[in-house]
Amino acid sequence: MKITDIKIAYFKSVEYQGELEPAWSPGQKMKFDSGGGSAVEIHTDEGLKGIGPAPNEDLLDAIKNYLIGKDPLTIERHYSELKYRIPGMPYGGTAGIDIALWDIVGKLAGLPLHKLWGGNKSKITPYASMIVLSNPSERADLARQLCDEGWKAIKLRLHHESLEDDIKTVQTVKDAVGDKMTIMVDANQAQSNGRYQPGVVWDYKRAVDTARILQDLGVYWLEEPLTRYDFKNLARLNDLVELQIAGGENNRVMNDFIQMAELNCYDVFQPESMVLDGITPLRKIGMLAELYGKRVIPHHGGGNIGVIAHMHLVASWDHAPFIELLHDPPVGHYKHKFAIFENAPLVENGIISVPDKPGLGVELNEDLILSR
Repeated sequence: MKITDIKIAYFKSVEYQGELEPAWSPGQKMKFDSGGGSAVEIHTDEGLKGIGPAPNEDLLDAIKNYLIGKDPLTIERHYSELKYRIPGMPYGGTAGIDIALWDIVGKLAGLPLHKLWGGNKSKITPYASMIVLSNPSERADLARQLCDEGWKAIKLRLHHESLEDDIKTVQTVKDAVGDKMTIMVDANQAQSNGRYQPGVVWDYKRAVDTARILQDLGVYWLEEPLTRYDFKNLARLNDLVELQIAGGENNRVMNDFIQMAELNCYDVFQPESMVLDGITPLRKIGMLAELYGKRVIPHHGGGNIGVIAHMHLVASWDHAPFIELLHDPPVGHYKHKFAIFENAPLVENGIISVPDKPGLGVELNEDLILSR
């Protein structure tokens, strides 16, 4: 089998939903549409087609020059070559190429990817990952609504100026839902690869003080409480508290996760395929996490095809109890990103079924494709 062509499909937007200000980037706006965006398609001479999140268009010629004429099944080699030859930015690099190649492998084998990888889960538990900071009463109202809809877990953003306001948000939500929902919190302190980032910046003392209170409140994890490469203090914090510490979504190389494991920085690894250039390294990080007694719960995957790939990974790992879904309705509803699929998975009573057709198990909605 040989690769014959690589195309980018562009989708029309069905409906503009609005804008939200993400807690991790105060002053900026995220635009939400139903539909829109793009996907990459890898075609083969045997009629099989793999799909993935699209790379930046200016990378397409270089990707074609390398891949066309090659065997799509030699994924490990392609991952290494592409990472070396075509350095790209997170969410715009070659991650979608790696995902599309795995889609082809699953289709050739006649198996959904989670079965190909030996998984035994057909249903997994998503957590509703909030986007905005908002205020305690509004977050509590939304948490109560999600709880009534059957959602079993929620992740809150802690990016207020004061520790007291952060804790008030968690306490108010806890009072609203009791023990009916698992509560995670995200401090978003590792967005920058340096010391500066917009909004409030925590020091070690604030991280410790917050972690101790959250532990008493029964929070499931504290995510990204310190800067990305402050491995020493992350390890100190993790040794100090019983509360699980989570992170890793913006770390771009495998060696970071090896150091995190050896130093015991995190209890929960959160690798992101759109940052690490594919799901090939995430499979290895999953094994690393298992060897070190860690949980592994990938980051949100960009909202559409990347999420589907992460679902298959989670379904293949016994040490992955949740899947992240960005879901801050109504504007930030997860369904808006899933509109590009013909057969989008749905959250029902707090559970989502992993696609069971070969490969990724989802098809693009041809009615929304503007051009290829």
